Amino acid sequence: MPGVEAVRSGTTPEYWRTVHLDGHNGVLGIRAGAGAATVQVELSASLLPVLVPLLARVRHLLDLDATPSIIASQLREDVMLRTSVDAKPGLRVPGSLDAFELAVRAVLGQQVSVRGATTLAGRLVAVIAEPLPANGEITTAAPLSLSHRPLTAERLADASLDSVAAVGMPRTRAACLINLARVVAQGEFPLLSGALSGPPSAHAFEAHFTALPGIGRWTSQYVSMRALRSPDAFPDGDLALCKAAGGVTPAQLRRLAEQWRPWRAYAAMHLWASLS
Repeated sequence: MPGVEAVRSGTTPEYWRTVHLDGHNGVLGIRAGAGAATVQVELSASLLPVLVPLLARVRHLLDLDATPSIIASQLREDVMLRTSVDAKPGLRVPGSLDAFELAVRAVLGQQVSVRGATTLAGRLVAVIAEPLPANGEITTAAPLSLSHRPLTAERLADASLDSVAAVGMPRTRAACLINLARVVAQGEFPLLSGALSGPPSAHAFEAHFTALPGIGRWTSQYVSMRALRSPDAFPDGDLALCKAAGGVTPAQLRRLAEQWRPWRAYAAMHLWASLS
């Protein structure tokens, strides 16, 4: 989300973002550490009171609790995935630092390109999110493009339909976002309002989530994959996944994916990576 997230390229790429956690605001940066199996985290002093839960979210974001060798041993048995598995050892499923933000990003990505969804996300942040104050929340190393605090369910829930639609989306999608924000703000989806532990199963979450107006199977599977950390979530209706699998239909892709259980989320990452 432009304004909230930024990537700085270079010899050691860096991921930066603004953070709102348990009433504390600040900026966080992540880069590869000096060791081959380490990451380095830099954060503003204003986030030190929530350091422990914040680092738990970093582990969630980077999928650090996965064991890639176990996943790869099964996926490389499929000739379709073997080349990618061998070329990209340790490929993980990116999670989220802010599950509500991820859900919003998934809705914005419905039936538009990644570039288009990113543009909409930046406009929504500029209109709805709270600007960063010029104080100790920001570290000197943070990119200047970080301009706003994370988009919260409470602020989006209070937004007007006209203001959300004006960023460039159909009014039905704007209404979907506002309704999503309202139910999250009311505590209906604890997972999307800050809890790292989800409901009893991914299936239960997806059934509840798709009951919301404007939320379909692709959106639900994508959120389950990245926010719920379900290793078997698989957005089989994704056109890019169908293309990567040889131009198959979603129904054919679902049948192909049966052999990738319980690691279909990781298979999706390899299929997406094969297109880049």
